[in-house]
Amino acid sequence: MNKLTTEKRAQIVGCLVEGMSIRATVRVTGAAKNTVTKLLVELGQACSEYQDRILRDLPATRVECDEIWSFVACKEKNIPADYEGEQQIGSVWTWVALDADTKLACTWLVGERNLPDAKAFIGDLASRLTHRVQLTTDGFRPYVEAVEEVFGEDIDYTMLVKLYGMNPDEGKYSPVECLGAEKHIIKGAPDLEKASTSYVERQNLTMRMGMRRFTRLTNAFSKKAENLAAAVSLHFMYYNFARKHTSLSKPYPQTPAMAAGKADHVWTLSEIVSLLDAPKKSGSN
Repeated sequence: MNKLTTEKRAQIVGCLVEGMSIRATVRVTGAAKNTVTKLLVELGQACSEYQDRILRDLPATRVECDEIWSFVACKEKNIPADYEGEQQIGSVWTWVALDADTKLACTWLVGERNLPDAKAFIGDLASRLTHRVQLTTDGFRPYVEAVEEVFGEDIDYTMLVKLYGMNPDEGKYSPVECLGAEKHIIKGAPDLEKASTSYVERQNLTMRMGMRRFTRLTNAFSKKAENLAAAVSLHFMYYNFARKHTSLSKPYPQTPAMAAGKADHVWTLSEIVSLLDAPKKSGSN
């Protein structure tokens, strides 16, 4: 990887963030598979460290949270008996917190869908905010305990519970039908008209389109948890800093990071790649 030019690295990154698999990226760019994987892992770590440092003191006032499913190595039902209990294979959930106004992905966590990770995720979100926020999550119950422990009374919190059904006339792979939604005030005095998870759920689609390993009903998946985490960090670096958001076009086209005051221009792929050569700064995790 050290022998690659910045232009070649940027070409590889461009393929990855547009939803191409590693093998497809190899075919398009001519780079070796191990080279592409090594670049992904190292750049993903650099992107994680940069965003951990920069995405602080966020002025968000409305935040939406959701979790998106993927898997590492194999699906839960296919885990061999001698691998049961392993932390690095099977179902993996990516928790995402999105600023509803700037569309900035404030933080994310790649882990399990349980109470400890709910607390870690909400705790990290709280550490990045400057104001009291209105928070909306789905109906996953561990959110309630996590928000109570982290925010106490200093939050306006709504849980939005969607009710689903299945049309018997539809096929096996047809999406379930949403019959309605219930909004439950958990803390504070949230504005129910603004209580929504629509933006963060739309981000789920962006993730599935932008990362091949999140695509459903295909043979695309992560072989290592490290690779999945790196891909997620790279995705959000591109989404937050380099991809102009269509809803942020006034007074001029902006990225979510620009709208949140964390960038002053649209980043190029070469600038993202340059994070590999940037000196480590104190304060990053």
